[in-house]
Amino acid sequence: MNINLAINEGSKILKSKFIPNPLLDAEILMAKTINKDRKYILLNNSDPVNKTDLNNFYKLIEQRSLGNPIAYLTKKKSFWNSEFFIVKDILIPRPDTELIVESVLKSTKQKSKINILDIGVGSGCIIVSILKERENFRGTGIDLSKKCLILSKKNAIAHRVSSRLKLYKSDIDKFNLGKYDLIVSNPPYIKTCKLKYLERDVAEFEPRLALDGGLDGLSEIRKVIKKSSELIKKNGKFILEIGFDQKNKVINLLKKEGFYINSTHKDLANNDRCIVSTKI
Repeated sequence: MNINLAINEGSKILKSKFIPNPLLDAEILMAKTINKDRKYILLNNSDPVNKTDLNNFYKLIEQRSLGNPIAYLTKKKSFWNSEFFIVKDILIPRPDTELIVESVLKSTKQKSKINILDIGVGSGCIIVSILKERENFRGTGIDLSKKCLILSKKNAIAHRVSSRLKLYKSDIDKFNLGKYDLIVSNPPYIKTCKLKYLERDVAEFEPRLALDGGLDGLSEIRKVIKKSSELIKKNGKFILEIGFDQKNKVINLLKKEGFYINSTHKDLANNDRCIVSTKI
């Protein structure tokens, strides 16, 4: 069987299981199987696929048909302008979260050396992307998950910023190390009751710890804002990702903790997704 036939077969299986973008997913999984990029797949689609690769391809198709996210199957995900290692039980980076990186770069155009804290570092995609763009910045990342810290370290090494990044296993409540010029966070912000209504890829496979924002979706955001007000320097910037319907409530929480609201930013779907504020 050649590449094209195998991809079409895989795509049909995914389509029958109501997987969005079945053809694209089948192409990505074939590229993963034969260790080539998607461009190679498209330009050489009449090449034969050996039996071992074909079996492995169909195993990946089966996993995807059950809802297993592509990023967990390929063990990688593009974010900002880089590719990051991803493993199961780690939140998969979203394009919406690139708003944080974009806001940081705009806010720090005139800055040469600043110290950044990333609360809930996850895969490291936010802090590593920032450090890659700004060679004189230094970063600290904290997370409750040891698995996240191991992965963040791996991504920092891969992108050659590990010498400027310190990582700590800690709950934000218990973290008291240093004062920061800039704090960023993409905390869990989905209401507990809404988790079961998320897309199957997310609800059944991604870590609940990184999604569950408590009864009102704001329990982790409250903690992050309160602690950030203590850890941030005066006039320091705080950039926070939020749920699409949380802007007004989060702005009130920020103002109570002494933050001035600079701007809010919408995501690709035109939902409020990011707030930039300054400690006054």
